[in-house]
Amino acid sequence: MRALRQSTFALVLAVAGLSLAQAAAPGASPELNKLFDDYFEKSLELSPLQATFIGDDRYDDKLTNSISPEFIRMALEVDRSYLDAALKYDPKKLSPEDRLSWEIFVHERRVSIESAKFPGELLPIDQMFSIPTLMPVLASATSAQPFKTVEDYDQFLARMNDYITWSDQAVVNMREGIRRNVVQPRVVMQNVQKQLAALIAEDPLKSIFYTPVTQFPDGFAAADRTRLEKAYRDAVVSKINPSYRRLHDFVRDEYLPKTRATVAWTALPDGPAWYAFLVKNSTTTEMTPDEIHDLGLKEVARILAEMEQVKTQVGFKGDLNAFFRYLQDDPKFYYTKADDLIAGYQDVKRRIDAVLPKYFSLFPKADYEVRAVEAFRAESAAGGSYQQPSADGSRPGIFYVNTFNLKAQPKFGMETLSLHEAAPGHHFQISIQQELTELPRFRRFGGNYTAYVEGWALYAESIGKEMGLFTDPYQYYGRLSDEMLRALRLVVDTGLHTRGWTREKAIQYMLDNSSMAKSDVEAEVERYIANPAQALGYKIGQIRIRQMRVKAEKALGGKFDIKQFHTEVLRDGALPMGVLEAKIDRWIAANK
Repeated sequence: MRALRQSTFALVLAVAGLSLAQAAAPGASPELNKLFDDYFEKSLELSPLQATFIGDDRYDDKLTNSISPEFIRMALEVDRSYLDAALKYDPKKLSPEDRLSWEIFVHERRVSIESAKFPGELLPIDQMFSIPTLMPVLASATSAQPFKTVEDYDQFLARMNDYITWSDQAVVNMREGIRRNVVQPRVVMQNVQKQLAALIAEDPLKSIFYTPVTQFPDGFAAADRTRLEKAYRDAVVSKINPSYRRLHDFVRDEYLPKTRATVAWTALPDGPAWYAFLVKNSTTTEMTPDEIHDLGLKEVARILAEMEQVKTQVGFKGDLNAFFRYLQDDPKFYYTKADDLIAGYQDVKRRIDAVLPKYFSLFPKADYEVRAVEAFRAESAAGGSYQQPSADGSRPGIFYVNTFNLKAQPKFGMETLSLHEAAPGHHFQISIQQELTELPRFRRFGGNYTAYVEGWALYAESIGKEMGLFTDPYQYYGRLSDEMLRALRLVVDTGLHTRGWTREKAIQYMLDNSSMAKSDVEAEVERYIANPAQALGYKIGQIRIRQMRVKAEKALGGKFDIKQFHTEVLRDGALPMGVLEAKIDRWIAANK
């Protein structure tokens, strides 16, 4: 469900003052930890895609029909039964470590149960994340789906069969959404229609779903190659293409005419309560949309003042809007070849890797690679994104760079985007969390608190200057530009969903206050329309983490160690902001 794509919301625990340590520490409850582990095993069974992405290959042949009424009822019953089982424990009798895990587990089950009040399953597809665009990513043979053995190839054939069921269910759900007035905005589904059309290959041998059999590993027998080539071709012709065509034609002919002209989530039935739920999920605070909007306006004004200073430093004559246009239009700020852009990011990776040991002592096992976004999803994909490695580090993380529109990829934004998406941003945080084997697995592979995850990545951008980056004032402007984007999100997301802003007003506001390309701004605004509140966690999380660091520096003085601070933030995985703040306070007290 949509609510569960977002991180869970504010958790003010009675145990906020307790330390985090290994689940197997003295006083730990084996029975409780078995409950946690049993739940995680059940969650993998219910979400085989999650299993694939963490490198657990037991369910690579499955795709659950997670939007069917039967599945939703079953998943809700699982949450309720595990919540009931957890509530049989007296948290006061648990070890500090188990008590914290218990509180988080109970909270997450309650959030999951609460999310069932909102009909996210009636909105199963958008241009940002949906199964129809994830399946071809898996089929590309460059993602999490393994294609190393004959069995691997057969597993994906089975998963493609399951996709047909999911896709047909999506049509059923969207028809029900039409009946109940729970429909997507028109602009969202116009983008979706383009994506679906691009995935229908007239020549089955050119379908991305045929890709795996064009690059067999060495050692496959000739008979296996022949069988699999035929099986994949037949799957494209008789299953994949017809399924995508059915979905595409339904969207074009039946759904698009019924989409809504409004963009606000609050325009949906029970929309205000739904949006408020999503805001809490994203920020893990009690901030209201009005408070967030006002904070965004203040941050926009502050960053504009810093941009003025950069403009003066480089000797530009003209106002800030003229400076923005100069940065948008001058060809020296852009690559003309996609390969050169990727090579440029690889060079940035090498430079960042060289200085990380001065600021970090905790490193992930897995490295990451820089890759271009696949062509079929590039037009509406983000400028940069990150895909986690396998938990054992055998499959690297991937920093995806969108080369569709090179004018949306300025050279001056490369250092800051690398810091955010890769190291020491998402790659460090997500990879390290997966490697924390002492934590219950529901925390190692869950805990997707947006304010923590994205707040850390934005914090990672902010330390670039002290790491020796941003020596070119234009690169520092790139950092300010990215920070401005996150501040603009506070204004625009709340404006769209609570203040009656139109898509056009949101686009113009962002263009007036940034040097972003119009195509990039349009994609951003359409993201906020499709995925409300998710973008709010970035800036709020970054502000909170920066406040924690400033507090530690003042309290510890010369004893402050930046490596230790970063380790303390990262070493227990993602947490709600209130819990992280309490943890840092304990660390400060212990180091005075």
